[in-house]
Amino acid sequence: MRSNTWRQYDPSFAQSGAKIGSSLRIRLPVQFTVASTPTLAIQNTVETNTTLTISQQKHVDFSFSSQELTLNIDDFSARYLEPACAVLAANVEADALSMVNSVWNLVGTAGAGQTFKTVLQARKALLDNLTPQSQQWQLRINTQDNVDLVDSLKGLFQQSTQISRQYVDGVMGLAAGFEWAENTFLTTFTRGAEAGYVVGGAGQTGSTLAVTTGSGAGNVGDVFTIAGVFAVHPETKVNTGRLQQFVLTAAYTGGAGNMSIAPAITTTGAYQNVSNSPGAGQALTFAGTASTATGSSIAFHPDAFTFATADLVMPNGVDMASRAQKDGLSIRVVRQYDINNDVLPCRLDILYGYTAMRPQLACRLMAN
Repeated sequence: MRSNTWRQYDPSFAQSGAKIGSSLRIRLPVQFTVASTPTLAIQNTVETNTTLTISQQKHVDFSFSSQELTLNIDDFSARYLEPACAVLAANVEADALSMVNSVWNLVGTAGAGQTFKTVLQARKALLDNLTPQSQQWQLRINTQDNVDLVDSLKGLFQQSTQISRQYVDGVMGLAAGFEWAENTFLTTFTRGAEAGYVVGGAGQTGSTLAVTTGSGAGNVGDVFTIAGVFAVHPETKVNTGRLQQFVLTAAYTGGAGNMSIAPAITTTGAYQNVSNSPGAGQALTFAGTASTATGSSIAFHPDAFTFATADLVMPNGVDMASRAQKDGLSIRVVRQYDINNDVLPCRLDILYGYTAMRPQLACRLMAN
């Protein structure tokens, strides 16, 4: 998935004497309102941004003796560095996939096999959010969803090359507006134990929702709707008749209190996203089954997520130090000689960060 997100290797992180710290602000598209009368209606231009923090560091460490290096290690890069880079990249990707839990668009049925209709519902969710079509939309599915979908679609008429790929490789190709691929890091998501929650007071807006008359802890990534709170068209602000989905952005301990949610409830202006603010006593309905794991897949536009790496400092006085940038990633390799034990410890490091830059351009698929 990492290779299909918006990625950025930013050299400003590594400029000596001009370091920008660990955070990078990313501007988001500006939205406007439309006037309907001849009278000039000047509006403020409100720019929004999200912050990408480069603070995660992972590394792979190993050691070998000078005797091994002399007699046995004929290809240091192929036998050691490449496998180390592979496992490092795998763990970084698995970590970055936590961005999926920032997405509030959710389709599918818990406990049921994945279906092509659910994929089309995900496509609809992206279209309803005016997701740009200038770049290929991506669909990353877990391995069980791939089994369900390939089996259910094996008899449909398609382009012969796509049928061949399904039959020979056992995977989908291009279909329903998405480029499909399996991802073994997408496994399951466990919903919290929320039950019986209602809105605590009328007129609420913003990214905090006061609730009462409920029980059960909530997990980051739990998706819910509020009775009577509908999504609006992103441009015309017309009520779509679909309940707006929200997601918990922080774990909730349970009982009456304040839930941290996204998107922020906005009832007016260029960034309006709901038909009205929730009323006191309106019920919250959470997707999925309480305290139960369900399969998780993700449909997205590359701009929904961003992943970035930065240069780590190159140490002096070591046996070997090297750094390479490839496909927006910066990985440092350092090898040192230990005279006391006649060994050469080696480490590969990556410093990175990620954020859901525009989560409305993605949709989660729930199944199984």
